[in-house]
Amino acid sequence: MPTLNVVLVSTYELGRQPFGLASPAAWLRESGASVTCVDLSIEMLDDAAIAAADLVAFYVPMHTATRIAASMTQRVLLLNPDVHLCFYGLYAPVNEGFLRELGAHTILGGEFEAGLVALAERLAAGGDAPAAQPQP
Repeated sequence: MPTLNVVLVSTYELGRQPFGLASPAAWLRESGASVTCVDLSIEMLDDAAIAAADLVAFYVPMHTATRIAASMTQRVLLLNPDVHLCFYGLYAPVNEGFLRELGAHTILGGEFEAGLVALAERLAAGGDAPAAQPQP
């Protein structure tokens, strides 16, 4: 199976290590994905990583993070129009309609690590990805 290039983006952790990136990055690396983490509160978006990505996933644990991530989607899609765009975290499902209008393919909430791994595995295998995480 080819290696999937994944970029996980946090927007608003103010320099603290975002657990919402660290945890899924570990899960994704364990599954064989190549993962780049970007914390926009302390660094610029890595254009080269975005251009090479198969999957870009924004961590949106709060309203402010969601708004900042939303403002970045156009740039991501300009750099890589074929990228699979995902939003995950507490505010992803409650903003699903808004995020889909911006181009989101996958929305994951709650316990998102397993959902991100399943998404990455499907994309790496060339399969279709689910549109949304099943809700209990």
